[in-house]
Amino acid sequence: MNNLDQYKRLVRITACLSLFVAEMFMYYYVWCKFYNHLMQIPYYRLGNWMMFSVYGVVLVVFSYIYGGFNVGVTKSSNLIYSHFLVSLFSNMVMYIIGTLVIKSFYTVYPLLILTIFEIVTIIMWSISITKVYQKIYPPRKVLLIYGDRPISAFIDKLNTRTDRFVIGETINIQENLEEIIKRIDLYKGVIIGDISTEKRNKILKYCYGKSIRTYTIPKLSDILLKNSECLHMFDTPLFLSRSTALTIEQLFIKRIMDIFISLTAIIVLLPVMLVTALAIKGYDHGPIIFVQNRYTINNKIFKIYKFRSMIVDAEKNGKVIPAKENDSRITPVGNVIRKLRIDELPQLFNILMGQMSLVGPRPERVEHVQEYSKEIPEFMYRLKVKGGLTGYAQVYGKYNTTAYDKLKLDLMYIENYSLLLDIEILFKTVKILLMKDSTEGFDEETSCTMEKHFSESKEEI
Repeated sequence: MNNLDQYKRLVRITACLSLFVAEMFMYYYVWCKFYNHLMQIPYYRLGNWMMFSVYGVVLVVFSYIYGGFNVGVTKSSNLIYSHFLVSLFSNMVMYIIGTLVIKSFYTVYPLLILTIFEIVTIIMWSISITKVYQKIYPPRKVLLIYGDRPISAFIDKLNTRTDRFVIGETINIQENLEEIIKRIDLYKGVIIGDISTEKRNKILKYCYGKSIRTYTIPKLSDILLKNSECLHMFDTPLFLSRSTALTIEQLFIKRIMDIFISLTAIIVLLPVMLVTALAIKGYDHGPIIFVQNRYTINNKIFKIYKFRSMIVDAEKNGKVIPAKENDSRITPVGNVIRKLRIDELPQLFNILMGQMSLVGPRPERVEHVQEYSKEIPEFMYRLKVKGGLTGYAQVYGKYNTTAYDKLKLDLMYIENYSLLLDIEILFKTVKILLMKDSTEGFDEETSCTMEKHFSESKEEI
């Protein structure tokens, strides 16, 4: 093991602390110079330092939410974007706090100038600190061990992060296990794919004993066990995994939050929805709302509402045609509202009516669920909770993430549910709104394959 590996966390904390201190002193200057005198009784030393400290706490909270601590984990561009959101939301929160302290609304221009200066600082800091980190911790040369499942798509993903990994060799688990273990000693890390539990355990134990870092693609059973409760009833530890998803208290609080936020959002965004409706109607005089059957909790089917973004009769004769990149069926108006996620706004009414939640597994159309469940029977596990407007898979996945990976991500949400996780996902949804990866459609080959599967299924029925 690299002797410097043990200091990785310290390096990240020190790097982030340097940025936080710079931003905190910039805010301290702006507060003292432009806002403190607006108070009925201006602060002196302790009061000003209190505002300084509060700003630091707010920066840390939003950095945790938006991944601002992920120095060396994410690319510099993503780090810049994360800290831009941290700065923006922190300054918005401090404006609200300042309003309460000053007891009146005040000019926002100094905070805007502060945000611009912070963005410039963030860009310089992110680029320089990423270069320094990569110099200290160069890409790790790894051995990839795979099983029966196709691995080419995963290799493509790894190749997008050559700043973190260099695949030195790939080897199938069907090879002699002793030979595989010999190959492990030649690398600084091992990526374990979807292989049998027995062989995986042997490799994990060997790597643990040799202090070799392992990256493991989890099985569904791993996710179910990850958040299990440890019971100490006697001298043999037990893991308790509950079959129920959310408790009655969690369901109650979640529903209250759904009603309050959806109702507020409908009132605030009503002008946007009216303009969108007029634009859709004005383009081709077709229907404004697109209605589709989707699955939600307990295998129930409901009608989901969206602003129509495709031409009328985009799926003729009920033929399922998944959306793909540069889909010709998407109208010019639809292209805009899909990129800005405006097409999803009518689902606020689904939430208000109790058919959906703000956060949860994204409701899949009936045909998709029936098709996916043939190959992945566990896909129905997603229906243990109510479908959501946004969710764990939307934040950490992509539009074209495979059904199996979506299932894993959604199970991570279900098994780790908390109100704080819901709030975190809502904030992180803001981050992905303008990220292309989260909006792109299926590629041509995948779309055609899915279309063929759905056609065959319909013929069988």
